[in-house]
Amino acid sequence: MDRDNIYNRGDEKITTREGISCVTYSVFDDLGFIKHGFALRSGGVSKGCYESLNLSFTRGDVKEDVDENFRRVAKFFGETPDNMVSAYQTHTADVMRVTRQDAGCGVTRERLYPDVDALITDDPGLMLTTSHADCTPIFLVDPVRRAIGMVHSGWKGTLGRIAANTVNAMRAEFSTDPQDIIAAIGPCICGNCYEIGADVAAMFISRYGSLTSFSEVNGTGAMLRPLENGKFLLNQKAVNVRVLTNVGVRRENITVSGLCTFERDDLFFSHRKMGEKRGNLRGFIEISK
Repeated sequence: MDRDNIYNRGDEKITTREGISCVTYSVFDDLGFIKHGFALRSGGVSKGCYESLNLSFTRGDVKEDVDENFRRVAKFFGETPDNMVSAYQTHTADVMRVTRQDAGCGVTRERLYPDVDALITDDPGLMLTTSHADCTPIFLVDPVRRAIGMVHSGWKGTLGRIAANTVNAMRAEFSTDPQDIIAAIGPCICGNCYEIGADVAAMFISRYGSLTSFSEVNGTGAMLRPLENGKFLLNQKAVNVRVLTNVGVRRENITVSGLCTFERDDLFFSHRKMGEKRGNLRGFIEISK
């Protein structure tokens, strides 16, 4: 995968260590106390439709292979899977604060919490992780209070403003000022590829306004575009920029990925392109000890 290593937009790049490649963001590297990345599908041991870095235990892959994949990703970060904690995703807009007591949940031991699509913490050395295969990963860092959030935002979560819920949870739990937050909207299916039905489009219009307001916004493109077949194209990146700025995050503090999981299925797993026979990607973020 030599060509993967030459992707470097400046603010977003692919970083490779220990045979694992992750999309990373300079805004977090510059802080000096954040470990983070969105893992590509290469560098693992899974086989068949899961090839090769599948990071999901629920898709039918061999557990031992998934365990090894987690060990390899953990090594990329200089971590162990025991220090990771995973969301329990059911496409909600629910957020949960996790602590050192939750370390390993969903990765090396059972999760006791259901219906959680975003995690927050201010505990150093605890790596938050969410699972993705076209849905939007959102990384949040409060450099003042030294708190972080990791968000899984599918269309239901985006409609439910899960990114805003996460910012508000950080404000309630850590006294975070949203204007201090640094955010990155990671690789997901883009606004040129994500086709939705008129029923779903109507829900977004009802929540966010008329079609005329779904135009160019903050340089991220049209949020919703009608197609001749009666369906629409949804730009989750653009909608999540609006959600974050509406809750007080500065637009200049938000980095938006230029990568599409549907278009680059050589790099990513894509539910829309591959269906159910595929692995899952993951986003990871941690406050360094």
